[in-house]
Amino acid sequence: MDNLYLGLIVFIFILAIFDLIVGVSNDAVNFLNSAIGAKVATFRTIIIIASIGIICGASMSGGMMEIARHGIFRPEMFTFKELMAIFLAVMVSDIILLDIFNSLGMPTSTTVSMVFELLGGTFAIAILKMISDETGSLEISGLMNTGKALSMIIAIFISVAIAFVFGTVVQFLTRIIFTFNYKKNLKWKIGLFGGISATAIVYFMLIKGIGTFAFVSKETMDFINVNAPMIAGVCLVFFTILSQVLYALKVNVFKFIVLMGTFALAMAFAGNDLVNFIGVPLAGYSSYIDFAANSNTDAAHYFMGVLNTTEKPGAIFLFGAGLVMIISLATSKKARNVVKTSVDLSRQASGDEMFGSSKIARVLVRTSSNLAGTLAENVPLSVRKWIDDRFLAPEIPAKDGAAFDEIRACVNLVVASLLIALGTSLQLPLSTTYVTFMVAMGSSLADRAWGRESAVFRITGVLSVIGGWFITAGAAFILCFVVSLMMYFGGATIQITIVLLTLFLLLRSSIRYSRRKAEGSSDELFDKMMDSNDKQETLALLEQHIDKSQTDFLEFATTSYSQITDGFVNENLSLLSKAENSMRQRRIELKNTRRKEIIGLRKINHVKALEINTWFHLGKNSCEDILYCLRRICDSCQEHVDNNFAPLGKDRIKEFLPLRDTMLFLLRRTEKLIENNEYSDEADVLRGFGQLKECLVETKEGMMVRMQSTQDNITVSYVYMNMLQETLQLLNCLGQLLEAQKNLKIFGKTEPVIETTAAR
Repeated sequence: MDNLYLGLIVFIFILAIFDLIVGVSNDAVNFLNSAIGAKVATFRTIIIIASIGIICGASMSGGMMEIARHGIFRPEMFTFKELMAIFLAVMVSDIILLDIFNSLGMPTSTTVSMVFELLGGTFAIAILKMISDETGSLEISGLMNTGKALSMIIAIFISVAIAFVFGTVVQFLTRIIFTFNYKKNLKWKIGLFGGISATAIVYFMLIKGIGTFAFVSKETMDFINVNAPMIAGVCLVFFTILSQVLYALKVNVFKFIVLMGTFALAMAFAGNDLVNFIGVPLAGYSSYIDFAANSNTDAAHYFMGVLNTTEKPGAIFLFGAGLVMIISLATSKKARNVVKTSVDLSRQASGDEMFGSSKIARVLVRTSSNLAGTLAENVPLSVRKWIDDRFLAPEIPAKDGAAFDEIRACVNLVVASLLIALGTSLQLPLSTTYVTFMVAMGSSLADRAWGRESAVFRITGVLSVIGGWFITAGAAFILCFVVSLMMYFGGATIQITIVLLTLFLLLRSSIRYSRRKAEGSSDELFDKMMDSNDKQETLALLEQHIDKSQTDFLEFATTSYSQITDGFVNENLSLLSKAENSMRQRRIELKNTRRKEIIGLRKINHVKALEINTWFHLGKNSCEDILYCLRRICDSCQEHVDNNFAPLGKDRIKEFLPLRDTMLFLLRRTEKLIENNEYSDEADVLRGFGQLKECLVETKEGMMVRMQSTQDNITVSYVYMNMLQETLQLLNCLGQLLEAQKNLKIFGKTEPVIETTAAR
């Protein structure tokens, strides 16, 4: 039996490694988004600084791990067998849940997931104990620390609103002081700003960072707490002078503050949030050591009161966890995906909006706009004009394609650090993910990054992330509840099977995610276009993006036309439904693609800008018209087949199929011309257009004669006539698209891009 449980402990530690990998991938948003969003350094430099912070925080952490040991359940009331089922279930549930969020690119809280998993697993076993208790003396309050868990949950979610409000207010005041042209007139501002920011970050490291380090004694921490005002004052004077000196030496003080804050948050994350990943395995390890020392007792009757004691983890566990975190941070593509979500939602300029529009977001935007308008009427015009001038952003607000500037990055880090330090000093549990994310959202709102064109998408994104947090809590509780019961009743066989199945699912998820990335599920061309400051390079990337979007659309149009016509001729309703669903999605993609390419057009200055825009919009309108034609064909065909009306006659099928095949052939030929950027065969394709038009007109006229003489069924004749008419219209739109794309290339290459006076 000892060997069995030793094997389970080994499995728990294996799961802990994978939990560290998926956990760090999600929590990376806590300390990377500000530095990456402002592009204060290369990605490699940012990762190196964050890695140093992680290894320092992990190696020196004292990590008491009370939450995993006795924060949720009362260990003296549970046996070794019961706790092993809970611990295994928590690890399995945590890996599955966090990996799902990572794949979706949604930040969530590892603290919340662990707390609710422990609650779910403990609640499942507690119910079993109460059911089997013959005395009836057991109560849920005697088995679980419900009061402590509830206060922890309330504090975590209250911090969401507080972080958003403080992020908004502080960023608004900071922008009023510095404006978007913050690098001007820094002579007297930079010293005080750098001093306050650096002092806040140091205070955060003292309270939140080193408070649990193993080498820091209780006396030292008492001294720090008692003399905190004096320490803050000394730091303020020192960093104010240092910032002024660095500015005089032409050193970027904002960059120094952002990197310093990144290091501090990474160190605090590793020093404190480590419990979320290795707390449960270490609690299981302590339980096994105690049980093995008393192996003459049955696991089902050996109670684990030993977990009521406080035990610091060994240095080897902490250092090993730190190494796994660093490797995962540097190599995880999912970590970059999660960070991208946070950065894109706070982007100052227009960009790729990851989320769509929702009803609640539209209501919030409309209500907020009306409220802001009412408040503005009560503010003197001169004051409003002065504030608007302070928020007058340049056309390109940040350098090197950054999502936002260094001022906002500093505010994000400073406010998040102060709030987390304040919560820690008041002994309130906070989610660093929730705090850092909501501060970033508040600062972007204050910076007017949520304009009329993007507010509804940004708010939908924020609400989606917040909704995901509540889903995290519920899903963690339910999933661990079910898995704990399976672990308890299934025994070693089921436990090992579930562990192996979890590892398999994680591996499969990683492979699928890599495959999706390789297939270009993200718009890499657009990302490069946004990052580029070279106008020639931007123009080349824009041309590639337009070519790719047009060829992708023509491939879609070919497939859809084939599905619709086959579905109608063969009375295949599922094929028609599939085409309808794909067209609904393509309509959204067309709108998003057009918006991205307009943003790209704004980034270039070209002597033929008017002509380029004319042909660009003609091409995009042609695509929308083609989609409209396909939808009108599909609607009538789908309704006809769904109602089980009379099918198209064999004579009409024999008449239509050659026309259909010619249309498909011309669609593919047009796609190849645009894809290869080679228009030497354009005349041949245009002749094909003309010949097909003549055949379609002749066929349509013959059909009208038959309909007039009542030779054919009216219902099916109407659908067939509509198909011929829309095919003819589709052919005209295809010709317009080909002409627009050819002329777009001609005008795009005849003259170079130019630098305007404003751009210089």
